[in-house]
Amino acid sequence: MPAAPVVLVTGVAGSGKTTVGRLLGDLLGWDFADADQFHPAANIAKMSAGVPLTDADRTPWLETIAGWIDEHRAAGRPAVVTCSALRRSYRTLLTEGRPEVLPVFLDGDRALIAERIARRGDHFFGPAMLDGQFRVLERPGPDEHILVLPVTRPAADLAALIAAAVLP
Repeated sequence: MPAAPVVLVTGVAGSGKTTVGRLLGDLLGWDFADADQFHPAANIAKMSAGVPLTDADRTPWLETIAGWIDEHRAAGRPAVVTCSALRRSYRTLLTEGRPEVLPVFLDGDRALIAERIARRGDHFFGPAMLDGQFRVLERPGPDEHILVLPVTRPAADLAALIAAAVLP
């Protein structure tokens, strides 16, 4: 059985990963997972307290997400998963050796993202953490083979663009 495709929706907090990912999963009828569900309680507590995660915090979390991706690929179940994957090394950990994974980066400027985060209010990730995300962010390079989409487009349009890119 060939490995199933998986779409990896990335970007800073507030870029619309969850909204776009859910819409895409619904549109395609694919499984959906938000990377936040894979965070251990200790990571959520740190972020809720405004303490940035370290690579030591992130690596086991990223490995868990990679495992979820591999389970879906092996089972032949197409899927969509969101993950900030702010650094190139994080994206590599999630995509290397997984040619069926289509990474997507939702790109937006800090002012727009800050406005979105301030409006949502019901998430453990507060506006104070956003500067840290932009400091850590390594925007995708042209050699990464990643679909870069502007967050200024409506979420439904972004989901449709991604669906068109992933479907034969």
